[in-house]
Amino acid sequence: MAQNTPDEALVPDMRRKRRNELFAFLVLAFGIWPVVAVGVVGGYGFLVWMFQIIFGPPGPHGG
Repeated sequence: MAQNTPDEALVPDMRRKRRNELFAFLVLAFGIWPVVAVGVVGGYGFLVWMFQIIFGPPGPHGG
């Protein structure tokens, strides 16, 4: 009976690791980072809006 070599024993573990890494990439690329990007842009827009409410719109002052 042939014994499994160390390389053959690692194949299922490597496949599982690759699958986990692919899953993590997909979750980050299409789940978390788009939400973070929308939150950052929305937060910046909110800050600009609040700044303009308090200090007025940009540009020269009317006179």
